[in-house]
Amino acid sequence: MQLKELSGHTGVSAASIKYYLREGLLPAGETVHATRAQYSARHVERLGLIQALRRIVGLNIEQIRGILKMADDGAPRLDLLAAVQRVVLNLDSHAQAGVDIGTRAADAVVRLRNWPDYPSDARNALNAHLELMESLNIPVTGEVLDTYSKAMDDVARVDIAATTAPDSVDQLILTAAVGMHMHSQLLLKLLALAQASHAIRRYEQGA
Repeated sequence: MQLKELSGHTGVSAASIKYYLREGLLPAGETVHATRAQYSARHVERLGLIQALRRIVGLNIEQIRGILKMADDGAPRLDLLAAVQRVVLNLDSHAQAGVDIGTRAADAVVRLRNWPDYPSDARNALNAHLELMESLNIPVTGEVLDTYSKAMDDVARVDIAATTAPDSVDQLILTAAVGMHMHSQLLLKLLALAQASHAIRRYEQGA
């Protein structure tokens, strides 16, 4: 298909498609002659991914470029998923990337859940958050960590089973990024409803 057809098929303006081509987010089409190129289903898929990362997840062009470059350079899926998680969940704002820190509480969670004792941005972010809570005198007991980590272990098992299924790398990124974003919001909403429900029961029964 030509640029106009690609635009009509995806709902992305021709100007935006040309911008993505210039920025390297979208691979060049197959040249027909000096002023015309042909585009394929691969371009449709990539445009869908770019639009989802921008509109649903809220990533900027530089963040999208970083993820797509890793994908196009053939990065291992584990590294790609880690990069998506770091950007989508904003882990860099909680812990300095590449610096491994540790807390006894986080190490205890890893052992308790039998998770791999492996450094990651997610583990650094947890450690940093636990340190912050401790500095604010907000207690995090072993019971709390056990309850929370057990719930998250069950959720993560379902999420990763869905995330690792697609054969296409673009579909992998789409499933992971949108899933992480929407599922994290879903968890927060469910937690808010559960907290409100427990509060209603307690205070209504006490009234």
